[in-house]
Amino acid sequence: MLSSIGGIPYEAAKRYGDKIALVLPGRTLSYNELEGLTNRCANALISLGVKHGDRVTLYSGNCWEWIVSYYGALKMGAVINPINVMLTPTEVEFVANDCGAAIVIASHEKAVSIQNVKETSQVKDLIAFGSEALPAGILSFNEMLADSSDDYKIGDIDTDSLSTICYTSGTTGFPKGAALSHHSILLNIALTTLMHQRNEQDTGVTALPCAHVYGNVVMSAAIQYGMTLVIHAMFEETAVMQSIQDHKATLFDGVPTMYMFMLNHPELDNYDLSSLRCCTVGGQTMPKPKMEEVEQRFGCPMIEVWGMTELGGLGTTFAANGPVKHGSIGVGLPYTDVRIADAEDASKTMLSGEVGELMVKGGTVMQGYYGNEQATRDTIEADGWLHTGDLASMDEDGCIFIVDRKKDMILTSGFNVYPAEIERVVAGHPDVALVAVGSIPDEIKGELAKAYIVPKKGVSPNSQSIIDYCRERMAAYKVPRAVQFVDDLPKTSTGKVMRRELKTLDIDPGT
Repeated sequence: MLSSIGGIPYEAAKRYGDKIALVLPGRTLSYNELEGLTNRCANALISLGVKHGDRVTLYSGNCWEWIVSYYGALKMGAVINPINVMLTPTEVEFVANDCGAAIVIASHEKAVSIQNVKETSQVKDLIAFGSEALPAGILSFNEMLADSSDDYKIGDIDTDSLSTICYTSGTTGFPKGAALSHHSILLNIALTTLMHQRNEQDTGVTALPCAHVYGNVVMSAAIQYGMTLVIHAMFEETAVMQSIQDHKATLFDGVPTMYMFMLNHPELDNYDLSSLRCCTVGGQTMPKPKMEEVEQRFGCPMIEVWGMTELGGLGTTFAANGPVKHGSIGVGLPYTDVRIADAEDASKTMLSGEVGELMVKGGTVMQGYYGNEQATRDTIEADGWLHTGDLASMDEDGCIFIVDRKKDMILTSGFNVYPAEIERVVAGHPDVALVAVGSIPDEIKGELAKAYIVPKKGVSPNSQSIIDYCRERMAAYKVPRAVQFVDDLPKTSTGKVMRRELKTLDIDPGT
């Protein structure tokens, strides 16, 4: 029985050997090859002085090197810190300092962009993928592997020990690191696999980021249970549809935006997608008519999933061999308790059909927010119930329907965007006196951030200058796509900005 995530390639290689495990940009890996490369990575990290429990940050898009680094670091007992490739160097510096990263492994481009990270944190070594020439002080991942042995014996790792620190956008303006054990992630993989009946007969196609909990559980479920997984570096509808056709894929996992682009593709019906037995969708809600259109045109059931970074993957979904209610995020995973609590008193459970806060309890729940006891206490009740921040209802069958979000989180193409984080950046602009951030609907991305700004007296900033300022300081998906200058912001009697009232300030863009 597996006790650590790093043992996944080893156990899979014993079962599936030379079967193709991964098809990635520039490289196809069998199970045996994946095991050998992760062993080399583990040995290389040890030779650099990485010790059990040290933090290793991964900063790259989807590629074979990312996956090898992920399992290699976990295999030798390091704690992995997978971060969104869209984060800026400033954001990466914060995360590396917050989790105490000893090593950062990155794509060539990203490594060069943060080459000063050793001067601003306790990072000892910066390692880059690729074969391009590197500036002094950055180590070559390829050379590191070449100089290492592929013979490695996994040591004992406590299944309840820390495996992952995965950062969420911060409701207080700074990201928080969800601390997850090996057990919680392995359990999530197993339960997700069970619900969707993923198995060695399946071939999956995905463009989900491996660093995101949704993409991560899809990746590990495929490897642990003997699938062949085709991973795209990024989503492009024509390439993904071609992959489904060429590889006769049985599964596709994506976010609503991906399906919307494919449905709008003029050549969709010319691709043979008949091999698909199931599609899953998560990250944000998808309109029921569009889900029905996917089922009709793709020729397979579509299952909604819901999860959180704090769960290391999924929290709810439907079973692949059972009834599905479109518009619902499904039922709780097996061995996972879910309930709808009174939004003002978590000790009270709402009746069927009543709206309250969705709460989760079970073995997949995080240990807490790394180094942040107050945020942990605010999020996890003393009896283990996790506050999700989502307002929902549950019907008589146990199916859950998301109604709204208790938090002010904005969902952009499946990414969590918190107004406070954007406000913290915008407030630093020299022409801004006050700022509050709300959301605007977007047909493709679900929601986009909008900044409402009270300018300082005597200045007249323009929208583009604000947007450009943000682009330099935060990931692109967080940048507000609309800016409106206002005389004042709606506030409570105590002076707190009422974000839910921001829409009352909206004016027609043409006026």
